Amino acid sequence: MVVDPNTKLYDSVTATRSGRDEDEPKFKLGQKVELLENVVNDGTYPHSKIGELMMEKGSTGYIKDMGDFLQVIRVYEVHFFGCGKEVEIIGCREHELKALEDGDLADATEGELFKKIIEQKRKNK
Repeated sequence: MVVDPNTKLYDSVTATRSGRDEDEPKFKLGQKVELLENVVNDGTYPHSKIGELMMEKGSTGYIKDMGDFLQVIRVYEVHFFGCGKEVEIIGCREHELKALEDGDLADATEGELFKKIIEQKRKNK
């Protein structure tokens, strides 16, 4: 026998994190967000060491896409434009993000979203 039937198997990803997601997505496509904590490589990015800092707390980005990991964990693809890092697009969990603006762009096209982002960048200079 390979596994003792009395051994409780534990999956740290799904066991402790899936309860942190809202029933419905909290953020929408194109929404500006801020990181609430540092994001480190959890092993899903193959070109850096596990535990290496990917993006700092306080960084701002935009929701590019969203999906589900293992069908229980919602992951947002966030683009941190011009952050000076090798990787500008990373996956973030809901509890790692805070909305900085309304999510009223859910039906906008990709071109409209990029125009809005460029306009905001120009205003901030």
